[in-house]
Amino acid sequence: MKRIAILGATGSIGTSTLDLVEAAPEQFEVAAVTAASNVAELAGIARRTRARLAVIADESRLEMLREALSGTNIQAAAGESALAEAAVSADLVIAAIVGTAGLAPVMAAVRAGRTIGLANKEALVSAGALMIEEAQRTGATLLPIDSEHNAIFQCLAGQDCDKVARLILTASGGPFRAFTLDEMAGVTPAEAVAHPNWSMGAKISVDSATMMNKGLELIEAHHLFGLPESRIDIIVHRQSVIHSLVEYADGSMLAQLGSPDMRVPIGHILAWPRRMATQARRLDLIEVARLDFEAPDPVRFPALRLAREALKRGGAAPLTLNAANEIAVEAFRASQISFPAIAALVEAMLDAMDRPLPSSIPDVLALDSEVRAIARERLAKLSA
Repeated sequence: MKRIAILGATGSIGTSTLDLVEAAPEQFEVAAVTAASNVAELAGIARRTRARLAVIADESRLEMLREALSGTNIQAAAGESALAEAAVSADLVIAAIVGTAGLAPVMAAVRAGRTIGLANKEALVSAGALMIEEAQRTGATLLPIDSEHNAIFQCLAGQDCDKVARLILTASGGPFRAFTLDEMAGVTPAEAVAHPNWSMGAKISVDSATMMNKGLELIEAHHLFGLPESRIDIIVHRQSVIHSLVEYADGSMLAQLGSPDMRVPIGHILAWPRRMATQARRLDLIEVARLDFEAPDPVRFPALRLAREALKRGGAAPLTLNAANEIAVEAFRASQISFPAIAALVEAMLDAMDRPLPSSIPDVLALDSEVRAIARERLAKLSA
């Protein structure tokens, strides 16, 4: 039986994780669950799973959480230190907090030498060098949950990357794959959130629509697998059947296939190094019938170019890319800027900021806050 902690239990990844965990109670013991602010849902999850600890990030809601858990033996806690406590309370930590809010608790688990199922790509994008170095020092194990990186992990099957020619990340192309630039200028937040293949959170869905998610995944793949940007490619595969590929030095190419259901990669990480049954729909190749591939358009999807440039530049450029993107997506979802303006703001911030990567997580978070503040100032000037 594995003791697990689910950081971000009320989100998309957390919900899929719970589907698997609650279907196999003989395999998992839930040590801790966390949420940002949804007290009622968090308390319900904690009660159902009999978690030992429930943490709400919003400290103002701690009393509400205590009341919701009254009559149980579940400990209620709140705030950053409590999130870190949850992150070190189990053998396997599912890191599914969206954005840089998940950085500190993930780093706490790394320092404690835990096994981490990493669904928070922003942690590696913002502080990848620090995190990998610390994992090597403590013996922590980082297991990728993102479907693309999990596919690569499965294709590598424990082999080193010294015989790998390149990694190939696949992208669905999002809902605007065939849109012209003029059509993109008029899309709405509701249209951007409606992903054609995957069920994801709103922010990640917008990132898929701009293809910034692929840019972030490229940076994440660099840190996870140790390959340079020049050996990581991205192709559009609209069926979302092949989740990524590994091309070896001898010309062999291995691919991982499956239905577009996050319970597949999550189940792989939950059971690793073994396998477990999932409720995911089985892939019917006859029904799929064909697999299409095309190169992404760098003109209509400039986020890919920006991510490559940020990775090449190094220092705090990937952090700037991520922070500026989060502010831009937030503004787009609030109908303050157009869809193409998301990448435009990110590019402007990359041009304006040239900083080295900070040497500690508090300094990383401080710089992240500074980038966000400057990005918001730019937005305010645009709308003035």
